[in-house]
Amino acid sequence: MYHSFENLEVWEKAYRLVIQIYSTISSIKEYFIRDQVLRSAPSIPSNIAEGAERNSKQEFIRFLHIAKGSCGELRTQLMIGRDLKLMDGAEEFIKQTIEISSMLHGLIKKIEASQNKTS
Repeated sequence: MYHSFENLEVWEKAYRLVIQIYSTISSIKEYFIRDQVLRSAPSIPSNIAEGAERNSKQEFIRFLHIAKGSCGELRTQLMIGRDLKLMDGAEEFIKQTIEISSMLHGLIKKIEASQNKTS
């Protein structure tokens, strides 16, 4: 299905989002929002990678669900930052989290379908 997690488009998009966020969020003075964003963002590609490195489709699916949850957490934090006018560029980041979440959903369904074929 894949050779390594680095070849997964969803991992690449999530990874790039982390780099973009880290390069822009340092100006936020409010610790509560900055800390949450900086913790939830890298959790997305990290969980994709961890799941991909597991030796089971079921474990991979589990970690993809965790990544999807982190994506929702990040989107919520970005929305708070946007609505409180604490960060620039939040709207673009929010759009990216929606796309990543959708891609994760699709990948989960694809792996589940391949599992059902082999069962």
